[in-house]
Amino acid sequence: MTRGKSLVSTRWLADNMAAPDIRIVDGSWYLPTEGRDPEAEYAERHIHGAVFFDIDGISDDRTDLPHMLPSPETFSGRARKLGLGDGVRVVVYDGGNMMAAARVWWMFRVFGHEDIAVLDGGLAKWLSEERPVDDEPVIPRERHLTARTNSLLVRDRRQMLANIAGGREQVVDARGAGRFTGEEPEIRPGLRGGHIPGSRNLPYSSLLNDDATVKPDDAIRATFADLGVDPSKPVAATCGSGVSACFLALALDLIGVRKVAVYDGSWTEWGGRDDTPVETGPA
Repeated sequence: MTRGKSLVSTRWLADNMAAPDIRIVDGSWYLPTEGRDPEAEYAERHIHGAVFFDIDGISDDRTDLPHMLPSPETFSGRARKLGLGDGVRVVVYDGGNMMAAARVWWMFRVFGHEDIAVLDGGLAKWLSEERPVDDEPVIPRERHLTARTNSLLVRDRRQMLANIAGGREQVVDARGAGRFTGEEPEIRPGLRGGHIPGSRNLPYSSLLNDDATVKPDDAIRATFADLGVDPSKPVAATCGSGVSACFLALALDLIGVRKVAVYDGSWTEWGGRDDTPVETGPA
């Protein structure tokens, strides 16, 4: 019913959602091409008691890059108003394939709140089991959150550039194969095709079962091993805009790999510049 601290089943949540220290979060976010409004969908239907966490809204407004990490003060202030803070266990879900929920999971951990888990299978599995949802407004009670940035979990462009030469971290890209090789266009206009030199490609969806739950730990280990990733060495995950990369971080956490960082700017930053090296074709 739980896998470590980071993943809980729908049954576990149904059995524990009334506990006084549990807080439920809808962290839904969708790609620009999907044409969905996550906040409107939340208002129409959400798991009882869930608050809406806006990845785009709780971000750094000083950059044109999408949903970059905010300052600790901004994160703490916004999370506190949602009733998410010290002394509570947060369970986050989304209406897609868990990559947005994984982003919220990662953000809380970056800012020092480790007691957070992703709902395995998300809202789709919850609904398929005919578990209850409602459209009732949620008025949370503010709760203090002590936020301090754990820089070990985050990588920026300069660190990724340095890693090309140093090779300390294994870089794994969660985008689809066509975008990784440069054979398919990027979702966001104006970006070059290809990948960071030396990176490996592992589309995050390859770690999901047919019902969009996370594959067993043995299958996750085998997938990374087939890719040539050494779990004893550090990993930097990247993707299109820093969302699905967090799912790779979640999967690695489930199998006990702790030295995992996410390149926050990801391909939106890297592919949108003309001073960053790019490779095309298979890794």
